Amino acid sequence: MYDKVLLDPMDLATRLKDGDVVLIDTRDPESFEAGHIPGAVNAHDIFTYLATSTPEGQKELQTKFAGIFGNAGLSGKELAVVYEQSMDTGFGQSCRGYYLLIFLGYPRAAVLHGGFKAWADASLPTTTEASISAPKPFPVDSQAAGLIVDAKTMLEAVNDPSIIKLDVRDVDEWIGASSSPYGADYCPRKGRIPGARWLEWYRMMKPGKDGPVFKSKDEIVAECQTVGITPDTPVILYCFKGARTSNTFIALKEAGVKDVRTYFGSWNEWSRDPSLPIEEGFPIWLGFEGSAAPTAS
Repeated sequence: MYDKVLLDPMDLATRLKDGDVVLIDTRDPESFEAGHIPGAVNAHDIFTYLATSTPEGQKELQTKFAGIFGNAGLSGKELAVVYEQSMDTGFGQSCRGYYLLIFLGYPRAAVLHGGFKAWADASLPTTTEASISAPKPFPVDSQAAGLIVDAKTMLEAVNDPSIIKLDVRDVDEWIGASSSPYGADYCPRKGRIPGARWLEWYRMMKPGKDGPVFKSKDEIVAECQTVGITPDTPVILYCFKGARTSNTFIALKEAGVKDVRTYFGSWNEWSRDPSLPIEEGFPIWLGFEGSAAPTAS
């Protein structure tokens, strides 16, 4: 695994001179065509693909993205650098690309810190020319699949107070006013996984001169302490579809939290199974009155 996850624009510009970098642009095709980093390959499916956490769903996820990354020209030797517009405009989609790469066991992956905006603001080269990539056999290491937990494991974790279930969604989803970023009623149920604690993904970042950037290690540790997370706390993250969790995954790992996994199916999957319990109202763990008991309805 490449030892530096977050590359600022000048870091990336230096690395590009080595010629062993594959750039993956996760933005929509229209934004990509309007201007991108020279040589970048557009892979918007990184953002749009809705995965399930079942064994079959994880196999489909593996197959789909091994194909996408292989077609982008990744063979295991190249450094994959994923980017979005800026760190807060794509719900963490560049981080989702990074997470998919390490889920597949790819050994060299990084994120452009600050995204395309930071690159352009640094007056570094951009182009509207189409990129041509040479497909390569993508190496899959199934040993990394343990990063993702399924709904059964998440349900077991609900009854295990030693594991913190961390909801990183936006506030309207956390309080049950909306079911997803796709619309208030996109999912059949609103609420949260019982016993979850809330640390909105935006809190992992702060303003930078070219847009949001991740907070320092000490700042992230301080944020984690507000919900009882220490470097030794087992954590399972969830959001709506695994993008915002990927942003938080990077933040927690950068801060030294050792055991971090993701329920990648997240609320999109959990809310669609009526047998799985949900919690509504003010959360009990915050001590608010009027907390609703978990319900499977």
